[in-house]
Amino acid sequence: MSLVAKPILPNFGAEMSGVDLMAPLAAATVREILNAQDRYGVTVWRGTGLDDEGHVAFSRLFGYLEGGSKTNVGPRRLKHAELIDVGNLDIDGNIVSNELTRAQKRGDRLWHTDGSFIAKRSAYSLLMAHEVPTEGGETWFADTRTAYDDLPRPMKDRLEGLVAQHSYWWSRKQAGFPISEEELDAKPVARHPLVHVHKGSGRKALYIASHARDIEGLPRKEGRALLAELIAHATQPRYVFKVRWNPGDLVCWDNLCSMHRGGEFDDERQRRDMRRTTVREGPAPDVPDDPYAEMFKTSEFAFMAAGRK
Repeated sequence: MSLVAKPILPNFGAEMSGVDLMAPLAAATVREILNAQDRYGVTVWRGTGLDDEGHVAFSRLFGYLEGGSKTNVGPRRLKHAELIDVGNLDIDGNIVSNELTRAQKRGDRLWHTDGSFIAKRSAYSLLMAHEVPTEGGETWFADTRTAYDDLPRPMKDRLEGLVAQHSYWWSRKQAGFPISEEELDAKPVARHPLVHVHKGSGRKALYIASHARDIEGLPRKEGRALLAELIAHATQPRYVFKVRWNPGDLVCWDNLCSMHRGGEFDDERQRRDMRRTTVREGPAPDVPDDPYAEMFKTSEFAFMAAGRK
């Protein structure tokens, strides 16, 4: 059986079938998978049967995998450094009760783009479900290519050449993490154009979301108002769909042409074990690196590492 892609929206998202991800994949099949990813932006693979090793191996087909230190400070629950632990479990497999850790994770429920707060952007994210809540916990995706296409010409002209500054802690502040504007001003930012050409499709896309804090050259209030307007535009129902998870499901999304957010669930009582690999944009570095490590050696993360339970 050959690869089958069933579109979710006309221009965005597809449910994939016809390929056993646990079996060796022919070069032609890999090309089909990558082409489908470029076309749809988000691909949903149900009941894959992949374990952690298979998850990492499949992810490597998309490019260079980033290390896992950025969300794993202190002892790790997962063996593979390439797997980022994005559920709500501590190192012993219990539900996290530390309020500061929970506040930090609530930022994932805002519309965001993985890795935009680093100069070396994240391209693909591959998220695997191991344990899911009985209610809630879906993941929502938004199409930033079609959203850009539908902008009126005056707005497209206005956005041309504008650059946003992205900060991880800005998204956390918006979600309730206790950090001041003054503290944020002292933290590093990453600079990215508001609009770029998505290499895999040749289409223009917005590159925005909740890590984007300010727009260079605009007063802070005006820049943030413009970012909020663009996010609201790109998350209208016609650009958005959600994935309801079952254990064994894998979703791959392209951060350079989409935004996503986690759905609400009772994170104090419901377990959610989700593991993500992240593929960097562009070629692999000559020497393996981890640009996140120094950034996340901060007092906030040190505090959480000491009290993750």
